[in-house]
Amino acid sequence: MLVATMLRPAHADGGIAMILRLPRWMRVLLTVGLIAGIAASVPAVREPMMRALGSLLIVEDPFEVVDVIVVSVDADGAGVLDAADLVKRGVAKRVAIFAKPLNRSDQEFARRGLPAEDEATRQIRELASLGVTDVERILLSDAGTDGEALALLHWTAAHGFKSVLVISSPDHSRRLRRVMLRAMRDQPTSVAIRPARYADFDAERWWQTRDGARTAIIEWQKLVLDYVLHPL
Repeated sequence: MLVATMLRPAHADGGIAMILRLPRWMRVLLTVGLIAGIAASVPAVREPMMRALGSLLIVEDPFEVVDVIVVSVDADGAGVLDAADLVKRGVAKRVAIFAKPLNRSDQEFARRGLPAEDEATRQIRELASLGVTDVERILLSDAGTDGEALALLHWTAAHGFKSVLVISSPDHSRRLRRVMLRAMRDQPTSVAIRPARYADFDAERWWQTRDGARTAIIEWQKLVLDYVLHPL
């Protein structure tokens, strides 16, 4: 112990002291990152750990029959396909799509008399081609996950819905559930989250592609931040 102390660089004590002064959540995050980095360098441990990290982003709630199926913005076409399959299974008769306000170019196309098909219009057309005709729009006034949760809160309250199934991209599902449950906690409406079955994100192989790695890393950053800002 004495030898190790003597051989330790002089600046090491200062670095350790600086780490100890960090907030607890930062120390935990640094520790997890260090352990993950060490484990990732060991071939026998790397793949199981990467799969576990990918799986932790994903959550799926149990559900049976609900009042409405809602396709989140991030679910896109994969969510449309999943919603159509669930309607055929009898999970719900109605589907709702989040609709963003038209951007400036879409507004200009409309002003010039040209069709401006936004994402919601396209998804409604796709659902109709898949046999789903009872589709409504949920108008978004704010972007992002918090904007979706707030819009869903007001929309379900206005319609008196008691149960909602939200289809999300798999990587976004755990964070989406946290945000949705916070927004709806004082409401009688129950919200279940389902990861879209046809999404590109693969928890078993996400680190093998650049897109998969970028998606997972960004979502992990956002999820950790959400836990920091809303620990309970």
